[in-house]
Order: sequence, then structure tokens, then C-alpha cells
Amino acid sequence: MDTSYIRDYYNNYNEDERTRSRHGSVEFITNMKYIRQYTPQGAKILDVGAGTGVYSIALAMDGYDVHAIELVEHNIDVFRSNLPEGASIPVEQGDALDLSRFADESFDAVLLFGPLYHLYTTEDKLTVLREAKRVLKPDGHIFAAYCMNEATVIHDAFGGDGRKALHYLKSGVLTAEYRCVSEPADLFEMVRLEDINELNHASGLKREKIISSDLFTIYIRDRVDNFPDAVFQAYVNYHLAICERPDLIGATNHSLDILTKA
Repeated sequence: MDTSYIRDYYNNYNEDERTRSRHGSVEFITNMKYIRQYTPQGAKILDVGAGTGVYSIALAMDGYDVHAIELVEHNIDVFRSNLPEGASIPVEQGDALDLSRFADESFDAVLLFGPLYHLYTTEDKLTVLREAKRVLKPDGHIFAAYCMNEATVIHDAFGGDGRKALHYLKSGVLTAEYRCVSEPADLFEMVRLEDINELNHASGLKREKIISSDLFTIYIRDRVDNFPDAVFQAYVNYHLAICERPDLIGATNHSLDILTKA
């Protein structure tokens, strides 16, 4: 698979800035809560598509045994520069489609925070999920993140004066059923819940829970970034109180599917 488009994007994108912004931190806070909830202290975690190390470093500081692989060399350089003094996390250049360097059933948890955003065929997505399943211990958990269709339609297509939606419909970027049609040049693949369910079934994975990692945050991110501290904390508490609601999963920008072996 040609991954040059992914490398070009992340070579020029400040992922640290996004995740450390207030609106970006909602997703981070939420995902960390569920990783800690489902993964025993000190467990061995594989962070696949680790980016600049935001999750790897935080989890290592929590006492987890973290190993990381990342596709983009630039991200690896930033990852290593972000390591606190004295910290050591094994991070290697690698592809989520091939985890053959790792033995079967060698990790308590596998994080897929990014790889499934950038794959455009069912075959590739299944390969990633099956590789994660292979290296997972029998009682372990996979944390698989997705970009959801409706958030893109609402926030992007109908953002501003909404005219983009008409262009997207005419050009085929949106189908008549308002499904986003992505190509590698678009960088991100959007899915609906039924798509995720089909992948889980085909890969032999069972859902423990699916959550909305950031939910309405993308729609009000400028407000979130400017909330006073007490208001921001109240917003985070509100988000965490509703992020497991199944009736809201389609509206989130990022979802997190928590999986075990079937």
C-alpha cells in the first residue's frame, strides 16, 4: 500500500498542538479513562500508530509497559524529543498492516488510535484488526478509533453557509444517502456504526463497549477552547456522563470501540 500521502500529511501537521488544545484534550481525557478502566496497572500495551507519543508517554508515566510503532519518521523524532528525562519507551518505525515483529498473544492491550482513519479498503482494515487480535492476550482488549461519517457531513459539508454540501453531492464526495466517499488523497475515511459492526464480525472480535470520544466538541470547539476553567471542567464532566449513550454515537467525530477476542 502506498503510504506517501500519510507521511506527507503528518510531516506538515502539528499533532501535539491538536491533542494539547482544550478541544483536543476532551478526546484524550476520554480515551485515557477507558484504557485505564479496562487495562490492569502495569500491563503490557502496544501503541500502533503512536504518532508523537501522546498516549504512549502518558501511559508509561502511569506505570504501564508501553511499546510503540509509528509509520511516519517525523512523528518518531517528535515522539523521542517528547520523552521526559530518564524515560525509555521502545518506539520503532512500522506499519499497522504488519505486526510480524511481535509474537502471538504478547500484549494485554493494543491501541489503534489512527491507523483505521487512513485505510480505504475492507481488506486493509481487517488486516489491521486481525494483526492486533493475533498479538493480543486471550483476556486483553483492543481500543480501535474511527472517524465517524455524520460529524464530517454536519461540520464540514454543512459548515458555514452549507454550500459545500451541494458541491459534494454533485461531485460524488457525498452519495445520495449522505455517505462520505474518501480517496487516499482525502486522508481520512469516514464510517458509520454498521461499518464498524461488519468489521468486528469479519475479524472475530467482540465489542465490550463503544464510546463517543469527543462527541459534540467538534461543533463548539472555539467555545470549548475559551471556556473558563470551571466551565471547561463542567463540560468534560457532561461529556463523560453521556459518551456511552448508544443514541449519540453517530454524532461523534471520533469513536472508540473497545474489543475482545470473540
